[in-house]
Amino acid sequence: MAKDKRKLKETLTPLQFHITQEKGTEPPFDNAYYQNDKAGIYVDVVSKKVVFTTNEQYDAGCGWPSFTKPVQPLKEVFDTSFGMRRTEVRTPDDQAHLGHVFDDGPKASGGLRYCINSAALKFIAVDDLKKEGYEAYISLFKGEDDA
Repeated sequence: MAKDKRKLKETLTPLQFHITQEKGTEPPFDNAYYQNDKAGIYVDVVSKKVVFTTNEQYDAGCGWPSFTKPVQPLKEVFDTSFGMRRTEVRTPDDQAHLGHVFDDGPKASGGLRYCINSAALKFIAVDDLKKEGYEAYISLFKGEDDA
């Protein structure tokens, strides 16, 4: 195992490591952010870079957090695992597996559904953005009840 992977294994939970480094998938309807109703951002647990906001999150009924678009472009990789044909999404910098993107999302928002594993993400509520060093994202939530 590479040195970086060893370090990640020490800093991530076993589930986070499995999902982000081994292309794992957590159980649907039984994960931290599937029904999150607080405003804020989601950062990749490996790089700590912002990948999604709750402004684009919606309930797709699939059992995982779903978003209409990412904050930054994500790397897309054709995936034929488990006999399926789908597009895997990874972070551009650290190549952490986040989930998959499908073309069955809300048409009014571009038609995409980013179906993401909660364990690949860390949620930071609007009230905590400044404290956590993400104050640049506060303006995205002006007018929100808790901003």
